[in-house]
Amino acid sequence: MSQKVLLTSKEVNIILHRLACQLIEKHLDFTDTITIGLQPRGSFLAKRIVKLLQEEYNIKNIQFGLLDITFFRDDFRRGEKPLEANKTEIDFIVEDKKVIFIDDVLYTGRSIRSALTAIQSFGRPSEIELLVLIDRRFSRHLPIQPDYRGRQVDAINNEKVKVCWTENEGEDTVYLVTTNSQTPENV
Repeated sequence: MSQKVLLTSKEVNIILHRLACQLIEKHLDFTDTITIGLQPRGSFLAKRIVKLLQEEYNIKNIQFGLLDITFFRDDFRRGEKPLEANKTEIDFIVEDKKVIFIDDVLYTGRSIRSALTAIQSFGRPSEIELLVLIDRRFSRHLPIQPDYRGRQVDAINNEKVKVCWTENEGEDTVYLVTTNSQTPENV
């Protein structure tokens, strides 16, 4: 197994600021907009984006939540190891609101499809957008594309994108990990 740095801490920081500015351009004061991090890995990115919007760009009253999609996945009963559910933290109605899903890596699109199903439990949004740090564009199983992307990566089957966050792994770095097996790994 080998790994190559795709994004350094400095590059991750620059991308986060760019993504925050793109959100401000589209949503201005976020009055009718809700940001939702997809559990588990999207929560780190979502919290960072919300913090930037509030502290660096003075956007107040951002509605923020976390959505667990574990039991909405189409493969949750197919794996050999039991899945661990995360906590959904949405204490508001999304009816007629603009929702921004935030996730770290867009790979096959199945997580986003699951999130689209799961969010219906909280109302019917007027529109849904997708923000991702990494877009693995040649790996899609479903016709899903991000509205906001940090970096586009062309990874082949035996390559995996690993996003590390200071809060979890002690560093803000994105790696391209090459495994020796010929089977693709979901990220």
